[in-house]
Amino acid sequence: MRALYLMTAPPPAIEGTDAVVQEAEMLRSRLGGERVHLALSSRPWSRYPRPLYGLQKLLTVKRLERQVDLHHIYHAELFPFPVLRLLAKPVVYTVVSGLNDSRDVPHWLLDRLGAIVVPSHRDLERLQRQGSDRGHVLPAGIDLSRYEEKPTPADDPFVLLAGSAPWTEAQFETKGTNALLDVAQQIPSLRLVFLWRGWLLEGLRQRLALRGLSDRVEILTERADVNEVLGGVHAAVVLAAERKLVKAYPHSLLEALACGRPVLVSDCIALADSVRENRCGRVVKGVSRSDLLRGIQAVREDYGRLQENTRRVAERDFSQERLVDAYRQLYESVLGPRSSGE
Repeated sequence: MRALYLMTAPPPAIEGTDAVVQEAEMLRSRLGGERVHLALSSRPWSRYPRPLYGLQKLLTVKRLERQVDLHHIYHAELFPFPVLRLLAKPVVYTVVSGLNDSRDVPHWLLDRLGAIVVPSHRDLERLQRQGSDRGHVLPAGIDLSRYEEKPTPADDPFVLLAGSAPWTEAQFETKGTNALLDVAQQIPSLRLVFLWRGWLLEGLRQRLALRGLSDRVEILTERADVNEVLGGVHAAVVLAAERKLVKAYPHSLLEALACGRPVLVSDCIALADSVRENRCGRVVKGVSRSDLLRGIQAVREDYGRLQENTRRVAERDFSQERLVDAYRQLYESVLGPRSSGE
């Protein structure tokens, strides 16, 4: 079973740092296939209208289509890309962040897709209310063999790893970067480590200088060994004002759990449900500064108990093997008799 992986975001500025591309490459390496980026710009803040995505790559896509069994497209929400009408092979659509609550999905798109992978059962129920029986909730997963539990650093300073860097100026606010910096001003013993994609670095440095935080913030601008980085931090955080801004299960947080580090996550992100249920961190209301401050304090006060739950959660719920097996079975169900005997 070979898939053509259709990525709607541009290639990452630093190869190997984008969680969605990592997942697609994991599947491609295990199940076979090719990868194509459909975005019309190399920059993530492109103003090209989404309906045009992929039309400029149509000849390439149609050529590669002859070499695969199906298409697998990734996008933050379930968007009716016109290019999907022009594909002959079945299509699996992974909704990376969640369904848009304010927009109904066109019926032609629901009919066109062989399967729709959504991050939560709430999204699945919404699909069902719209008349689709093709929704699936599959596990997130990472290669846990790359990560190991690390000894906990000294209590002071408390070091927090921040993933999912902003792609636009507006996302300094909506992805919680400004909130993190403001809270760091209020907690002198807090130190931050940012995993940065290579975009808007000067904007971050200006914000640090204005707040007097330059000596308490480390910025990792090159591809880093996250396993080693996590050995020097106490917890990890991903924030978002709305779920479409980040992956439903951010890899930086799954990696933190695998290394025995509690996490802080905004309530709109699907992983928040697991964090609450398994008590492996704290859930924050959106990008609220006051709630983030309380969340960090709560993690510090209850650190030992939260840490005990982290690795167990990662091994049970977020292994690469579960992810690959789930998609293999989904591909087989979409292809039907054509996949028998492979």
